[in-house]
Amino acid sequence: FRYSKIMSGVALYVALFALLCCCTIRVTSEPIDVHIIAHTHDDVGWLKTVDEYYYGANNTIQRAGVQYILDTVIDQLQLQPHRKFIYVEIAFFSRWWNEQDEARKTIVRNLVREGRFEFISAGWTMEDEACVTADVIVEQMTEGNDWVYREFGVRPTIAWQIDPFGHANAQATLFAKMGFNAFFFGRLDYQDYFNRIATKNTEFIWRGTESLKNHNLDIFTHVLHDMTYCIPPGFDFQNSAVQPVMDDKRLENYNIDKIAKQFQDNIHKRIPNYRTNQILFTYGCDFEYMNADINFKNMD
Repeated sequence: FRYSKIMSGVALYVALFALLCCCTIRVTSEPIDVHIIAHTHDDVGWLKTVDEYYYGANNTIQRAGVQYILDTVIDQLQLQPHRKFIYVEIAFFSRWWNEQDEARKTIVRNLVREGRFEFISAGWTMEDEACVTADVIVEQMTEGNDWVYREFGVRPTIAWQIDPFGHANAQATLFAKMGFNAFFFGRLDYQDYFNRIATKNTEFIWRGTESLKNHNLDIFTHVLHDMTYCIPPGFDFQNSAVQPVMDDKRLENYNIDKIAKQFQDNIHKRIPNYRTNQILFTYGCDFEYMNADINFKNMD
C-alpha cells in the first residue's frame, strides 16, 4: 500500500481517478493508493433540534455537539501539516463562524486556502432526494454555496450525498449543472449495489436526466464501500470499546502490528470492487470528531 500522507482531499481522489478512468484491468504490481477521508456528518435536525445539535444539549437523546467538532478539528489541523478535513453543512458552520474572533477566522481561512479544510457540497444542509422539489434543492444549495463564496472566495467542486436513502437521476443532473466534478453517495438498493460489485461498476459516469443528454451534464459518481460512510468496526477510537493504537514497545499492550493488519485486511476487501488502484476510506460518521485529538492521533 501507498498511503497519501494520512488524509487526502476528495478532489485529489477524483483527479487521480480521471487519470486512470480508461483502465478496465487492474495492474496488480501497482501499489494501492489509500485515501483516508476525515469527515463528519452533521444532521441539520433529526432526533434533536438544530440548536440542540449545535450546542450539544439533550445528550440523553443523542450525544452530539457540532460546536465541539469544529473547535477541536481546527485545533488539530494546526498541529500537523498533513492533516485534512472535509465539511458539508453550512447551517452549522456559519453559526460557528459567527462566534469566532478575527484571529480564529484567519487561521481557518489559511486552512481553506491550503486545501486542508475543504468545503464539499456546502449546501445549507444535505437534503433528501425523495420528498423535495428541484427549486428547493437549488435554493438550499445556493444559500450554502453563496455563503462559502462570500466568506472564503471558493466554490466547492465535490457533491457529497452520503446519507439520503436513494438517489434521483435529477439530482445528478442538478449537481452537474451546478458545476460539481464528482458525486459521492452511500445508499442505494441492495440488489443494485451487489450487481455493481459483481460488475466493478461502483464508479461510473452518471448521465442523469434523459431529456438533457446532449447538454454535457454527465458526472463522475462513486458508491461508497458497503454503502456506508462510517468508520469500519475496530477503528472508531472514540468508542470506549475500541482499543487505541499503542505503538510503544516499552509499554504494555503493544498492538500496532495487529491494528495495521486489520487495516490492511479491510483495504483488501475493497480492492476487488474497483477498477483502479485508488481506494477511498471514509473516516468519520454522524457527529464524529467531538474530540478530534482522539481521531487524528490514532490515524497518525
